[in-house]
Amino acid sequence: MKYNLLGDTGVLVSELCFGTMTFGGQGHWEAIGRQQQDEVNVLMKTAVDAGINFIDTANVYSFGLSEQMLGTSLKQVGLDRHNLFIATKVRGRMGPGINDLGLSRYHVLQSVEESLLRLQTDHIDLLYVHGVDAATSVEQVVHTLHDVVQSGKVRYVGVCNWPAWMVMKALGIARKQGWHEFVAMQYFYAAANRDVEHELIPLAQDQHLAFMPWSPLAGGFLSGKFTRDQTNTGGQSRRDNFDFPVINKERAYDIIDVLQEMANKYQVLAAEVALAWVRQQPGVTSTIIGAKTPEQLQANIHSATFNLTADELGRLNTVSQPEKMYPGWMVERQMGDRYPTT
Repeated sequence: MKYNLLGDTGVLVSELCFGTMTFGGQGHWEAIGRQQQDEVNVLMKTAVDAGINFIDTANVYSFGLSEQMLGTSLKQVGLDRHNLFIATKVRGRMGPGINDLGLSRYHVLQSVEESLLRLQTDHIDLLYVHGVDAATSVEQVVHTLHDVVQSGKVRYVGVCNWPAWMVMKALGIARKQGWHEFVAMQYFYAAANRDVEHELIPLAQDQHLAFMPWSPLAGGFLSGKFTRDQTNTGGQSRRDNFDFPVINKERAYDIIDVLQEMANKYQVLAAEVALAWVRQQPGVTSTIIGAKTPEQLQANIHSATFNLTADELGRLNTVSQPEKMYPGWMVERQMGDRYPTT
């Protein structure tokens, strides 16, 4: 397993991050996974034995059950908490109360305390804000995050699903006030949806932030189970009942054709090629993988054992190429004559 620096923190994390969204399966999360504690324990041991030290969860996954099962697995499997880097998130609704959601100071502080109890740990290594809360000022959010780091209950903070301008605004406020800044970004990134390349990955690279793609298989659509002739897997994929995240499926089918061709060459699954493509993209720090079975997890981990060639990356880049957005295409056009050529 290869390890990459988490931005400028000096912390090394595995290039694959194990995501726990399949743990528990309560409410609408049942469509994603229903792994119970004994299954969770096997998955956690498989991940850690493979060298993964980066674990990703969220308080909202199965309404706290994912965090709880993760914390229990650390004890039951006998994993060394000191050698694991655990991330969780805050933003989603966690109860029926009128203030049981959002990024208010009230909710963030309460959520951190509850996550610590469920995880059975004294600190959270990385706390992401899980989305935008337009009802709370960015300044208040950043101030609260600074305070939870100062308390020692959280070591680093990150951001998930915010637009680029808002991330940069938060960084500016933190720097002006001398507060702790975001060190990491977690966003949807797959060959079937490359929107983050327009603004978010360039921001991460420019500001030296770690970048973690979630759903690198586009909700299972790039797993190899779907083709133009096989649009439903009969319940073998969560996409059958939970058609998310949003992708252009016609373009995705073209991508799948190329993935399968390369999978045949390497004698691996199409999903492994899709994961390898994401892992090899500029700016990517650690790709979040999930699994329902040890076999599926081992296949996902195996995707880190080979690299696609420059030509293969080029072919996948071409077939998955998104439309250029303004002002990106204008910047590219105007910069064409800016640097001298030899």
